[in-house]
Amino acid sequence: MVILRNKEIREMNNDQLNAKMLELNKELIKYKSQVAMGTLPENPGRMRCIKKTIARIKNKMNNKQEVLKSNA
Repeated sequence: MVILRNKEIREMNNDQLNAKMLELNKELIKYKSQVAMGTLPENPGRMRCIKKTIARIKNKMNNKQEVLKSNA
């Protein structure tokens, strides 16, 4: 899976952002379960990248909502 850049996130619509966030959350859960079972994930640094990407997506979605509210 490829990490999304800010430019790619800006170009996505809400449906695409929601789908990508669900996909990333599933992957994060998989990594967290591996850690909980005591095994090391294949790429431990990936968890940090996933969390940051999820935060970027949430930030973008909140910004879109604020823009819509201010225009109304």
